[in-house]
Amino acid sequence: MDPELEAFVPLFPRVDMNDPVSDRESFAELAAGLPPPDTSDLEVEDRTVPADPDVAVRIYRPRRARGAVVWLHGGAFVMGNLDTEHPWAGRLATGSGAVVVSVGYRLAPENPFPAALEDAYAALAWTVEHAAGLGVDPERVAVAGHSAGGSLAAGLTLYARDRSGPPIRFQALNQPGLDDRQETWSQRHFTDTPWMNRDRIAAAWRHYLGSAPATPYAAAARATDLSGLPPAYIATAELCPNRDEGITYALRLLRAGVPVELHQWPGTFHGSQAILSAEVSQRQIAELGAVLRRALA
Repeated sequence: MDPELEAFVPLFPRVDMNDPVSDRESFAELAAGLPPPDTSDLEVEDRTVPADPDVAVRIYRPRRARGAVVWLHGGAFVMGNLDTEHPWAGRLATGSGAVVVSVGYRLAPENPFPAALEDAYAALAWTVEHAAGLGVDPERVAVAGHSAGGSLAAGLTLYARDRSGPPIRFQALNQPGLDDRQETWSQRHFTDTPWMNRDRIAAAWRHYLGSAPATPYAAAARATDLSGLPPAYIATAELCPNRDEGITYALRLLRAGVPVELHQWPGTFHGSQAILSAEVSQRQIAELGAVLRRALA
């Protein structure tokens, strides 16, 4: 493990994924302790996307933006909201130079699949439809997310493709959870890794899927046809149970003719970019912004 990250491991809150209410409180405390982003050059606005039910979004608008990113937060499908995601969405808007539409999707287990995906799709459709009002090109809209948000972003590209939905220019998947079956080497062996391990991820999938069987829109690794999807950036962490399914998905996209940039970050663990003082975290955050900036240029 990167020594700059290892020193902070004891400070991460313990979550067992069996008490979503308590876990949300711990997650909110962790987010509240992060340095806030510099939003002095951004217009930040809370809006509501009309849907059934309506979807809360927070819009981060840099000057002279040409494209937009529909951003889906992490939190194992059960944690996170617009406030906990503020430190990341603000930095992403500055780093990418794009309008960031941060989505407050419904959480499991109260709202299992497909609730979060439906909210994400509503936010995507709204962003494309209102591109002129946001000051961006409707052909320059990306979807992106971290962890569970990366899973939602991957499912969203499949969902939009199959429905002939709004055009998606690019997908950025950061440490995504893509396979509920947990059969990869990293899923089977990373049982005591920081923040997220095999058991916690298994609990997250149980909360998210509820009693429904997994479909490719819930777990994108189950999709048999990956052709026609937007170009992708996939980032994985070395000490993360999701690592191998992210790498495998990148290879499958390549074989399906989809351009892919894959970055495996050595010495990192799931969510370790929250340790902003670490040099590797700064590189991870900067790269995600730069990748989206280039994709939407």
